[in-house]
Amino acid sequence: MNVSGFASERTRWIAGALAGVIAIAAGFLVFTPEQSLRIVIHGGYWWMLGLTALFAWHLLLIARQSSRSWTTLREHLLDWPAALILGCGLLLLVHEGYGFKILMDEAMLLGTSMSLHYDKTALVPMRGHDIQGAFQLLAGQLDKRPLFQPFLVSLLHDLTGYRPENVFVLNTLLTFVLLVLVWFAGKRIAGRGAAAVGVLLFTSLPLLAQNATGGGFELLNLVMILSTLLLAMRYVEKADGITLNALCLSGVLLAQTRYESVVFLLPVAGVVLWAWFSRRQSGLTWLGALTPLMLVPYALHNQVFTARQSSWELMSQPGYEQPFALAYAPDNIVHALNFFFDTTGEQSNSLVLAALGLPAAFFFALWAGKTLLRLRAAPPERAALAIFAVGFAAHTALLMCYFWGKFDDPVIRRLSLPLNLFLVISVLVVAAEISRTALVWRILAGIVGAGFFLHSLPAMARHDYSLDYYVGREMEWRREFIAAHPARDYLFIDNNSIMWITHRVSATPVLQALQRKEIILYNLRNRTFSDIYVFQRLNVDPANSRLSYLPDEDLGPDYQLETVRERRFTPLTVSRISRVVSIREGPVAVPARPASGAIDRLTPAEREAVRQQYLDNFIKRLP
Repeated sequence: MNVSGFASERTRWIAGALAGVIAIAAGFLVFTPEQSLRIVIHGGYWWMLGLTALFAWHLLLIARQSSRSWTTLREHLLDWPAALILGCGLLLLVHEGYGFKILMDEAMLLGTSMSLHYDKTALVPMRGHDIQGAFQLLAGQLDKRPLFQPFLVSLLHDLTGYRPENVFVLNTLLTFVLLVLVWFAGKRIAGRGAAAVGVLLFTSLPLLAQNATGGGFELLNLVMILSTLLLAMRYVEKADGITLNALCLSGVLLAQTRYESVVFLLPVAGVVLWAWFSRRQSGLTWLGALTPLMLVPYALHNQVFTARQSSWELMSQPGYEQPFALAYAPDNIVHALNFFFDTTGEQSNSLVLAALGLPAAFFFALWAGKTLLRLRAAPPERAALAIFAVGFAAHTALLMCYFWGKFDDPVIRRLSLPLNLFLVISVLVVAAEISRTALVWRILAGIVGAGFFLHSLPAMARHDYSLDYYVGREMEWRREFIAAHPARDYLFIDNNSIMWITHRVSATPVLQALQRKEIILYNLRNRTFSDIYVFQRLNVDPANSRLSYLPDEDLGPDYQLETVRERRFTPLTVSRISRVVSIREGPVAVPARPASGAIDRLTPAEREAVRQQYLDNFIKRLP
């Protein structure tokens, strides 16, 4: 290296060290939690726009770097692989109806995309009203969820107009992108046979189908994990500046996709350091040196957990006092095994993936340890895979130590998707180590096909895992109401007001309607809205079938209601939409709280036994 090149290299290293110090100070020391949140609220859109544009530009440079890139793409995909990916993608999409599957995650993400589109602020709208034909967002707060997914949805809003369904468009596109990346990862591991098995094996997972047609950020998370892994393989092979930049940007965007995905920055750093060590030169670029500064918004955004302790949602699972603890791992592991090996169809698991993947993961861990000890002799893709195995292990360990890390919980199942991806990779690596012939891939394809038709397809057809989460079905019921009332000139009182607002319907929560009764009364008298509706749930007493409002959804005696629609989503829960007929004047009458019944004094296990007994009796008495 000449003197000027050495000086330039040294300057970049100094800049990188300085960027690290500034990033730590700016992310954790300089700003108060409230200041941090304000910076993210007003700068988040523009920061994500810059990162996304830089990443897209570097991917284009990589595509142009090789004169054979487009020819290679045609060779890879424009024959039977294209048909395989298209068929598997459609299979994932046709078995699940589009809808919002997990609340509140998907409502919050959609709400953030709405504010990013309308105001370029990273806020979830808490108040929104139709004002003379124009829907206005009046107040909001920063959500804890990272901004990459809502930013991409907001881009679709920017290009096509605001529609809540744009989130489904994004996840549909990401479904096919994901399968293409699985194909390329499999091909780099062991050729076209491995690539085909990888696509088939991942398609056998009903959980993937459920998220492909939902409004969450899980598909984007998987896409970014695979994108980062493939770029890591390329960087170990080439160690060029463009790939280094793309790898750093991919890792940063992955951290901005899901909170826990930041752990994958560990293998990214490991790959970069190994590539430098093996070549006895760093090749540090200016963008690589400034990568620590790109993570400052992530650190600032995480201050939401300090500013609002409720963001950890510990209250949703009584009995827990801290979000992470090693003591949670044994119980979480039992729940994980229950998810992976469930045979009833009530879990959105793939039996064939679990049966092949979990044993393969054990041998893959041994292989990765051996490869890490002999990295110099490992091919580029194997070296990157071995280093990334550490990231997958850290990610899984983190979730097993999470207080709400039970994979068989309807809300938490989606967190197992990266681990399921790891199981797919494990099967491909171990199978490639066992045999180098094409026969092994034909055998595996046959096994996967049998598992798909014997378990996965019937599970997808029955949808037990979706029906079990009745909150999602309630949301579709709300959307049916919106479709039947397209004028949207009414007000809805609902504790889930965010979903109404994201569909441009004026809404307010029950507590607000109680505390500001005179405001609701004023609007009722002045016909500000064509109607005022209320969404409420009622519990069914299993002893006498008596109905009672949930305590936080009872408007009390001041509100006179007329039932408009009613549906029973579970044997012990009735969901009701009512119209406000009149509101009594005078001081607010506090809703009477019903005395605790015998069932309220039972443990969760005992309540579940009562519920199951009631359900069995309910089924027997059906006409």
